[in-house]
Amino acid sequence: MQLKEDRPRRGRRQRDGGRMQLRTIGAALLAALALPLASCDAPHAVAPSGPAADWPSYGGQSGGGHYSPANNVTPANVAGLETAWTYHIGMIDAPGMTSPTFEATPIVAEGRMYVCSGVNRIAALDPETGRQIWVHDASVDTKGAYLLNCRGVAYHRDPQAKGVCSARIFAGTLDARLIALDAADGKPCPGFGNDGSVALRSGLGHVNSGDIGVSSPPVIVGDKVVVGGRVADNMNVDISAGVVRAYDVHDGRLVWAWNPIPPGRSDAEAAASGSSYIRSTPNVWAPMSVDPKRNLLFLPMGNAGPDHVSAGRHGLDYYSSSVVALDANSGKPRWRFQTVHRDIWDYDVPSQPTLVDLPSPQGEIPALVQATKQGHIFVLNRETGQPVFPVEERPVPQDGALPGEKLSPTQPFPVNPAFIVRRDLSENDMWGFTPIDRAQCRRMFREANWKGVFTPVSTRGTIAFPSFMGATNWGGVAVDPVSKIMVVNTTQVPAILTMIPRAEIAAHRARGESVLPATGAPYGNTMKPMLSSLGAPCIKPPWGTLLAIDLKTGKRLWEKPLGSLRDTAPFPLWFNWGVPSLGGPTITASGLVFIGATTDNYLRAIDIRTGEVLWKGRLPAGGQATPMSYRLPDGRQYVVIAAGGHRYLGTKAGDSLVAYALPAPKPKS
Repeated sequence: MQLKEDRPRRGRRQRDGGRMQLRTIGAALLAALALPLASCDAPHAVAPSGPAADWPSYGGQSGGGHYSPANNVTPANVAGLETAWTYHIGMIDAPGMTSPTFEATPIVAEGRMYVCSGVNRIAALDPETGRQIWVHDASVDTKGAYLLNCRGVAYHRDPQAKGVCSARIFAGTLDARLIALDAADGKPCPGFGNDGSVALRSGLGHVNSGDIGVSSPPVIVGDKVVVGGRVADNMNVDISAGVVRAYDVHDGRLVWAWNPIPPGRSDAEAAASGSSYIRSTPNVWAPMSVDPKRNLLFLPMGNAGPDHVSAGRHGLDYYSSSVVALDANSGKPRWRFQTVHRDIWDYDVPSQPTLVDLPSPQGEIPALVQATKQGHIFVLNRETGQPVFPVEERPVPQDGALPGEKLSPTQPFPVNPAFIVRRDLSENDMWGFTPIDRAQCRRMFREANWKGVFTPVSTRGTIAFPSFMGATNWGGVAVDPVSKIMVVNTTQVPAILTMIPRAEIAAHRARGESVLPATGAPYGNTMKPMLSSLGAPCIKPPWGTLLAIDLKTGKRLWEKPLGSLRDTAPFPLWFNWGVPSLGGPTITASGLVFIGATTDNYLRAIDIRTGEVLWKGRLPAGGQATPMSYRLPDGRQYVVIAAGGHRYLGTKAGDSLVAYALPAPKPKS
C-alpha cells in the first residue's frame, strides 16, 4: 500500500512491498462463502419528489461534509439502484512505476457536472445522461510527477457578469498552474492571468520537475480563488515553500500569500535564495474549507520536510500537522491547532476540515471536525480552535530516538476513546493464514521497535501503526448536519519504517531496495507494509472498518468491517473481513451512507443507523474515490463515483465515472 497523499512521488522513489494483494494460498485453507448482495428484490421505480439538489463543491458544500439533501433513494428502495450512465474520461498512459489515478469527486452546478482526470483533463457533462458537453486538456507536463491525480475542480459564477467566463471552472494542475475555464464551453478565460493560467512556480526559486503540483481543488471565498499545493517530501531538505495564495477570480492578480513560517520570522530572509518565500515550509496538499459567514479559511497542514528527521527544520515545523484558520481577506492566521508536535511519523493532516454546528447547553457551537492519520478525531470550535471535546497531552515514547533529535515529550490525544479510531497492537495481534506466516509476522514484530503510537523512528526499524497512509487519509469524514452523525472509514494495517544512514543508502540501493533519499539530511528511509509471505497484513482482521459517531454526545454508534477479499483473493476466499480503503463516504438525507474506497470493486449503500449493508453495486475498476449525490429538477436522484483504481492498493485501473439511479418512472399513457 502506498499512500501519503498516496506517495511516493516518482518512479525511482518506489517504496518496496507497496502492493496489498493477497496471493493464492492453496486449497489447504477452509473455503468460505462469499457474502451475497444485501437484497435481491427486483428494481422498482419511485416517483421523484423534492427540489433540485446540486453538489457545488468538492465536499458537497464549501465547509465539506459530503452530505446531500437528496432523499429519493432510501433504505427501503436502495436495492433498486441500477447503472444510469457511464462516462469514460480517458485512460492514462503511465509507463514504469508512475501511479495513474482517477480519484475525482465531480461537482454539479447549474445543470452541469464538472470532473477532472489524473492528468487534468477537465470535462463538462450532462448530469442526466453523462453526455460530454465539452472537454479541456490542460496538456500538463508530468515529468517527475509520480502521482497523476486530480481530486476535483471549483465553480464560481459572477452575478455581475454576463457572457464569456461569467461562470468559471478553476483547477490546479500537476505542473503547478492555476487555470480558469469558461464553464459554458471549456475555453481558457482570456482575462485571467496569462491566457487563462497563473504560474504557481512564480516566486518559489529553484524548482525541480515534479517538486510541486496541485491535486486538490482550489476553494472560492468571495471574489478570491485560493490554492495550496503538494510539495515533494523525503526528497530534499531544501525544497519549495508550501505557500498558500489567493488570486482575484477575475484577472488572476495575486491578492495575498501566506507562507507557514513561525511567528517572528519574515519571508524577507528568503531573498538570498532567489525565492520570495522561506523554503521548506509545510504545504497544504489536502482540500481546504471555507466558512463564508465568518470569512474564515481552514487549512489541513502538511509537515515541514524531511518527513522523518526534525533536527534540521530550525523551527519551520511550527505549523506542521496542524489545522490553521486564516482570515480570508488578508491571509493572516487566526489560530492553529497542532495535531502532532515535531512530527517525525508523516502524520500530516490529510483531509478536508469538516464544518458542522453542534448543540450545547450554552447554545450552538460552530464546530470543525478533523480526522488524522494517527487515528485521532479532533472536534474544535472553528472560531477559536479550542477543543469542543476534551484533548489532553499524554507522555509518548522517547527511547531509541535518532541522535540529535529533540522529540516532544507529549502528544495531544482525545480524552474520549470514541474519537481514537485505531486499535491497540501487540505481538498477540500478529496474524497469519497458517502457523508459518503467523510466525513470520511475529518475528517481524520482535525485530522492530514498538512501544505504542509515536514510537520514535530508528535505524533498527520502527513499527508505524497507523502507517503513513493513516488510519484515515484524504477521504476524510462525512457528517449529517441534521442528525449530527459522523461516518468515517479506517485502515488498520501496520508498516515498518527504517531510517538509513546517508553513508549506507548506496549499499541498500545496490541490493534492490528503494530508499527515499531526503538529500541534505543525515538519513534516508524505507517504508514497507507488514505483510506475510502470503501477501496478507500481519495484523488480525478487520483490516478496514466503517464507523459512526454521534457528535452530539460523543458516543460511538457502531463499527463494522468494510469490504471483502473479493478481487484480492481467489474464490472461495472472499471473506468479509474488512480491507484497506482509499476514498471517503457520503451521506444522504434519507439516512444512507455511500462508499466505495475498498480493495474490492464495489460501491456500497449502508444504513447510517445500524451499519448494515443494504446494496452493493459492482464497479468496473477500483472505486478509490469519494462518491457524491445530486437530484435534478425532474426529481430523480443520482449517486456517482469515479472508478479508476489505484496501483499501490492493488486494485484494477480504469477511467469510468459511473452514475446510479432508481429506474425512471414510465410515462403515463
